[in-house]
Amino acid sequence: MGNRFRLTLAQLNPSVGAIEANAEMAFSAWQAGRDAGADMVALTEMFITGYQVQDLVMKPAFTLHAMRAIEALALRCADGPALGIGGPYAEGTQLFNAYYVLQGGKISARLLKHHLPNETVFDEVRLYDVGPINGPYRVGPLRIGTPICEDAWHEDVCEALAESGAEILLVPNGSPYFRDKYDTRMSHMVSRSVETGLPLIYLNMVGGQDDQVFDGGTFVINPHGELAMQLPVFDEVVAHVDFVETGDGWRAEHGEKAAFPDPWEQDYRAMVQSVRDYFAKTGFKKALLGLSGGVDSAIVAAIAADALGPDNLRCVMLPSEYTSQASLDDAAAVARALGCRLDTVPISGPRAAVTQALAPLFEGTDPDLTEENIQSRLRGLLLMALSNKFGEMLLTTGNKSEVAVGYATIYGDMAGGYNPIKDLYKTRVFETCRWRNANHRPWMMGPAGEVIPPGVIDKPPSAELREDQKDADSLPPYEVLDAILEQLIDFEASVAEVVALGHDAATVRKVEHLIYISEYKRFQSAPGTRLTPRSFWLDRRYPIANRWRDPG
Repeated sequence: MGNRFRLTLAQLNPSVGAIEANAEMAFSAWQAGRDAGADMVALTEMFITGYQVQDLVMKPAFTLHAMRAIEALALRCADGPALGIGGPYAEGTQLFNAYYVLQGGKISARLLKHHLPNETVFDEVRLYDVGPINGPYRVGPLRIGTPICEDAWHEDVCEALAESGAEILLVPNGSPYFRDKYDTRMSHMVSRSVETGLPLIYLNMVGGQDDQVFDGGTFVINPHGELAMQLPVFDEVVAHVDFVETGDGWRAEHGEKAAFPDPWEQDYRAMVQSVRDYFAKTGFKKALLGLSGGVDSAIVAAIAADALGPDNLRCVMLPSEYTSQASLDDAAAVARALGCRLDTVPISGPRAAVTQALAPLFEGTDPDLTEENIQSRLRGLLLMALSNKFGEMLLTTGNKSEVAVGYATIYGDMAGGYNPIKDLYKTRVFETCRWRNANHRPWMMGPAGEVIPPGVIDKPPSAELREDQKDADSLPPYEVLDAILEQLIDFEASVAEVVALGHDAATVRKVEHLIYISEYKRFQSAPGTRLTPRSFWLDRRYPIANRWRDPG
């Protein structure tokens, strides 16, 4: 019988900057591995600091703190399995994204990331120096190669490791979620396994950090892409995989193969997890939001209830003279179905006072968007007052369609600390509401059943800032608008390419214009859950002052 090697995989949720807490989490995982007879326990990329740290890692005191924490962890883990953990490494004027291997009370190997991602949400070229391609390191009977995250998306690092004697590839990751990303990851990792003929472990972290959600989904493949183990998405898991030395090399024994939910559930889970972790990691415990009776605020209320529990959510209805009885009834029905608090604060009085105060200056002008926006800004003011008074974080409720074309009032309904549906187009909001009504999962803290009445989903969307107002008065139908936005934003298509798909040229140009002139609003908007590779914030960075329009 050949040699055996047990590897413990820790798919966990570190917090950025919580170095001591992350070290304790690492030690607990190491203890679990020790108790299970593991030869090595592996944690993810930059685990000791949390990920992504952005410019925080450029502060020397921060990096030194993290390095000392890893040295202290090596001493605590001297008697037992090796421990692999990601963290920064500073040497002279250079700074690296590193992976440390701790054995026998000391750092036995330090691997430095070679390929630094510099696209979408990543700016690692700005932060780190390029490390050399490292060779494998030995733990017990096994020589392990560790390409760090991006290193495994390129051929050279893995090939060099295989040529220099690596017998398995352990890839620690901080890979954030976007819809259908698993297929992309698997395709790249299978390529590396086929090219090298080696088993490969893709170890990913979980948890929310600002706009990003890390979805886990750790997997182990044997040569040529045979799946040996697959851990769940989004859940914290400490699992063990056994490798056996055969005549053909080391092979992973088959273990758990978790089934992944569909993209609708994964998107919803990402939004719930991002709210839950954003609150936990910033110190907030309770949320509030303006509940209008519309579909956007209803789905945000459901997400908040599922993330924090209904008892930790306050919904506020802020009616004006244009608010319909149907909206009042629908808001009450949503709050009742979710089991959360609903307060009502009419804005008619404050609006009259503001109108009176401005009357001398507005004399001789006709009412227009200005007066409509006063209502939205009064709502923002009142909601922020409640947030200040009771320490409840205000959630904003603008979907990606509205955020894209600026169909929102800056300092009004855009006020707040976080927006879970910021990357969810309006047409997907409707379907997400229907999905939530039909599904309930153990990770949801809100009630099961129909929490968003069908009437809320099916009625024509309206901001209700003037008599008989409908969104369709100002915007194309959402199914048309979203199809155009997806091309212009998600695929960076030209106007001519969008028109060639059958869309009206004047409508496409209008939408393009609205996107560009709304950049200043997005620059000041709250962060929100990233669901696609072209989310508004780090993925898509456009100038605010921009006079270019597509001439095609």
